[in-house]
Amino acid sequence: MSNSAEDVGPVAFLFLTFPGEQADPEVVETFRDAVDKGLVTILDLVFLSKGTDGTMRQVEVDEDLDSIGLAALSLEANELISDEDLEVVRESLEPGSSAVAIVYEQTWARKVAAASRKAGGEVALHVHIPREVVEAAIAAAT
Repeated sequence: MSNSAEDVGPVAFLFLTFPGEQADPEVVETFRDAVDKGLVTILDLVFLSKGTDGTMRQVEVDEDLDSIGLAALSLEANELISDEDLEVVRESLEPGSSAVAIVYEQTWARKVAAASRKAGGEVALHVHIPREVVEAAIAAAT
């Protein structure tokens, strides 16, 4: 991570869901590749799973990530994900499924954000546009 909050690019919160009680290896590898390329920096991570019997399991970033297929994403915990953040996921998980909550910095935008601050500005708005909206706009344009 950066040396100070001044150096941080836009930060986002992402929930990925999986069937079963482990993270999908291909998804983890794809995310690790984005980290390796310097596109994103993982700031915090929490894994949740709900057994077929309804039993909840929570694994924090400083615990054994190998047992849930996330060892490739190990990092230093920053405790940015609160219990309140996770409550929505706990409530929405179906038995026999899992999710990983990831807070990440969009590292690719770090210099752009810093240059904006140096010029007296800031990253004033950072909005995620849902995939369905993008797909509908592309379909309408063709």
